Amino acid sequence: MTEAGDQVVETGVRTRTRQAILDAAVVVLSRDSSASLSEVAREAGVGRTTLHRYFPERSDLVQAIGTFTLERIAVATDRAKLDVGPAREAVVRLCREYFELLGDVLSLVFTDPQFSSGLDWHEESESDLALLALVRRGHQDGSIDRGLTPEWVQQALWALLYAAWAFVRECGVSRHEALGQCLRSLERMLHPGDQATG
Repeated sequence: MTEAGDQVVETGVRTRTRQAILDAAVVVLSRDSSASLSEVAREAGVGRTTLHRYFPERSDLVQAIGTFTLERIAVATDRAKLDVGPAREAVVRLCREYFELLGDVLSLVFTDPQFSSGLDWHEESESDLALLALVRRGHQDGSIDRGLTPEWVQQALWALLYAAWAFVRECGVSRHEALGQCLRSLERMLHPGDQATG
């Protein structure tokens, strides 16, 4: 294999190893945010030295989890196809994608502020702006209750997602059941009822 080919293979291996460490960190730290890096390395199936090669300090791993979460939010937003169909249906699709793509990282970010303390978390992302615009479109197309502000819908959606994951973790229900309860609650909250004609 050529040197360039070796480099591609090496880059692919490094990317997979880094992702395996991030995935393991989310699993371990969502159970116990004070867990050691040794526990993360064990879950990832790598040595402590390998983990430190990718994340020299615990703070590097914490920051990477925050960045990874924002990236997943962007992917979920894209997959939800927010410009397709009535706005209320698009918000419900977005909620489903968030639930499916974020998983344990949701509870981690919500319960431990260190994972959402980066500067990127304090600025409105394109995903945030897209959701706010979607709710305004829902007001216009009559599919979302005009009495619910875009900012309220945004906060309520995240609160429902957190509740759904807590329902799985604390009550032992299936992900399918928790997601169903979450989406039903969101749908009912957004439904305009008689206000659509106001």
